[in-house]
Amino acid sequence: MPPSTQVYRRRRLTALGLVAAAATLTGAAVGAGGDTPKTATTASGAAEVSARAGTPAKPIELPMGGRTIFPRFRLVGFYGAPQDDELGELGIGTPASAGRRLLKAARAYERRTRPVMPTMELLATVANRDAGADGLYRSRQSDAVVGRYLKAARRIKGLLLLDIQPGHADFLSESKHLEKWLREPDVGLALDPEWHTPGAVPGTQIGSTNAQDVNEVSRWLANIVRERKLPQKLFVVHQFTPDMVADKQSVERPRELAVTMNVDGFGNRANKVSKYRLFTHDGVRFNDGFKLFYREDVGLMKPRSVLGLTPPPDLIVYE
Repeated sequence: MPPSTQVYRRRRLTALGLVAAAATLTGAAVGAGGDTPKTATTASGAAEVSARAGTPAKPIELPMGGRTIFPRFRLVGFYGAPQDDELGELGIGTPASAGRRLLKAARAYERRTRPVMPTMELLATVANRDAGADGLYRSRQSDAVVGRYLKAARRIKGLLLLDIQPGHADFLSESKHLEKWLREPDVGLALDPEWHTPGAVPGTQIGSTNAQDVNEVSRWLANIVRERKLPQKLFVVHQFTPDMVADKQSVERPRELAVTMNVDGFGNRANKVSKYRLFTHDGVRFNDGFKLFYREDVGLMKPRSVLGLTPPPDLIVYE
């Protein structure tokens, strides 16, 4: 593992330890505030009320209109969690202040032919260096925290993307734990295989997943979209090594989901561009994502350079 990678992972491990400690304290109090909604205000719920009243329900739309994400929109997002700044840009400051910074970052990607939809990628299940009482090396955000970020995302007409770092748990179980939020029309799901490490402490080795496990989650999530007549959902899988998603060519792309492979990993421009080309020209076509690191990237790529990639990414995420 290169020295720069070791430093990054040590910092992340320190942050993960703090998350575990915080989770043992007050749970819902972590990151919570007075403006936390007790329940999500649901567009889908409003449609159900309309249907019961006997009037035709208007199709539920995305925050900026329409029912499909790509290619109509390009998404620009911040990634992180409120427990520690080392977990990413989204967790710096309040959710509202992160939303304002996100809008500023997203403006550079606006094009007349393709508007940008802001996206908040919140670490909803966080891998930990401590096993915890259940031995699964992960902790979960409280409903209060998720609710605050959903409210902030709605304030900027954006999406909330719930990211899962499962530790020793499995992706499907952690996804089902988030079902109440995933029933919302503006909440998507991201799988982070780097932090799926059965048999090893998260952060001490690079994790992985396989097409079968990804497909289990995507089928379950697509069924929610169908049953609730929701607009298309964002479904992201992070990847920064060739074998991080085994049997990638068998990953399914249900039409209910905007299935996106997000090219992860930090470094200099040459390495990042090379990795992006490798993972987007491997014979398997998905929507394309690209991740940028404010601290770890050597010479942070400018938006013009990011849009100059071939193909231009559909999703750009800043950590």
